[in-house]
Amino acid sequence: MSARNASDSPAVVIVGSYVHDHVWQTDRFPQPGETRRAMGFSTGPGGKGFNQAVACVRQQARALFIGALGNDALALAAQDFARNENLACAWLILDHVPTAAAGIVVDAGGANQIMVNLAANEHLSTDFIRSHGARFAEARVLLVQLENNLDGVRTALALASEHGLLRVLNPAPMHAGMDAGMLALCDLITPNETEFAQLVERFCAKPLRAGEVAKLADAELHALCRELGVPSMVVTLGAAGCFVSHATGMLRGDQRDHYRVAAESTVVVDTTGAGDAFNGALVAMLSQPTHVAFADAVRYANRVAAMSTEQAGAASAVPHRAAVISRFGED
Repeated sequence: MSARNASDSPAVVIVGSYVHDHVWQTDRFPQPGETRRAMGFSTGPGGKGFNQAVACVRQQARALFIGALGNDALALAAQDFARNENLACAWLILDHVPTAAAGIVVDAGGANQIMVNLAANEHLSTDFIRSHGARFAEARVLLVQLENNLDGVRTALALASEHGLLRVLNPAPMHAGMDAGMLALCDLITPNETEFAQLVERFCAKPLRAGEVAKLADAELHALCRELGVPSMVVTLGAAGCFVSHATGMLRGDQRDHYRVAAESTVVVDTTGAGDAFNGALVAMLSQPTHVAFADAVRYANRVAAMSTEQAGAASAVPHRAAVISRFGED
């Protein structure tokens, strides 16, 4: 095992997953037992954490990605891609498990179905994370997800607490071992509709269907967010945009404690990684040395996510900041 390419003075530390994606395009998803001809195939870097780290650096924020790989050809591809992105990484290289890989099928409407073997991501040791504690001390924001072993995620959140970072959790995919204690370590969480419904059912004991989340009245949705107890929440709602909820007295520069932000117009090709583009862009904006109002950061992240759906791929589809500004302007 080894660490490579650790950066100096990152604004954002992202502890998370690398998954090598294998993507097939099809007119429609196959039925059980059916074989269909694919209309196209591509392969490239993915994984929620890595996608988010790429999105962060493409928005011109300094980031350090901490993750785990096997000792194999996919690991070499991951490291090459990171170097080409100028993304500083601390890689734990493991001999006994492979680099993670996913099979993704994307239909003609841009929807996707995904199977993933998380492999090395489930072996990101707490000692390895702690060995980079000095990098946490230099940063402003931590971003974590749930594609790694939960003791690693908790260790990262604890280090961020120790050093006073803004602690952001993208609770995806939901994990059976996630508990209220992990939520208590977070300043901001960013679930999608499905994850939000699961959080409400698990921690508020209230049944909620994912398809009903966007239809809730703002006051009702805000109340459910507040029951979860995290100071700030952004619930991403796909084509319906997103919903922001803050605790009283913790508005992060906003004028209101809850509001919606509309989605940007786009012609969808592939939604894979759109949530990751949103999260990476959001923390990039929140890590700026000059104050950025939370609503402005969310609006910008929405734009990055929208543009990421206009071409196939995950990390490779995230737009650079110059492209976002060219399309939408500086406001």
